[in-house]
Amino acid sequence: MTPSSIVAEAIRRERDLAQLSLSALAAKAGLAKSTLSQLEAGRGNPNIETLWAIATALGIPFSALFESAQAHSHLIRAGEGDEIAAGEADFTTVLLDKSPPDRRRDIYRVTLSPGAPRRSAPHPRGTVEHAFLCSGRVRLGPDDQPQEIRPGDYFRYCADAAHSYEALDGPALLLLVMESPR
Repeated sequence: MTPSSIVAEAIRRERDLAQLSLSALAAKAGLAKSTLSQLEAGRGNPNIETLWAIATALGIPFSALFESAQAHSHLIRAGEGDEIAAGEADFTTVLLDKSPPDRRRDIYRVTLSPGAPRRSAPHPRGTVEHAFLCSGRVRLGPDDQPQEIRPGDYFRYCADAAHSYEALDGPALLLLVMESPR
């Protein structure tokens, strides 16, 4: 399966589970109905903001839009994985592992470049992000209390408020774990 077909199938499945029409979901996510229709048909190339809007409108974690077979071992080498780019900042992410059904935890490898910060709307209530900086220098966290972190630093913060990520000097590599209540 291609990433587009996985996302298409997941949007249809989750929209059906939520008992929302295409029009209702599009309105709730702030998208054009035609855009959502193309995504469900597997013909779109959504950016992070579009996928987050859909997940938020459906009340599901971002990772629910990606279906992968759970295996006992799974290796993703540096530079591999299905990369999704932001539309508003030089920010890309790769979903490294989807949370099993009995937990809500997603793991991301995030690459940031200096420039515009990546701003994120609040995630569902109770969501916490765990950030571990591998390289670079980054300012991130809730908009009212961002922190600067350096390689080896770990920062946990509530992500159910507006927050952002910003590379300060050059490229940065961040491991981000997002956990949310069931």
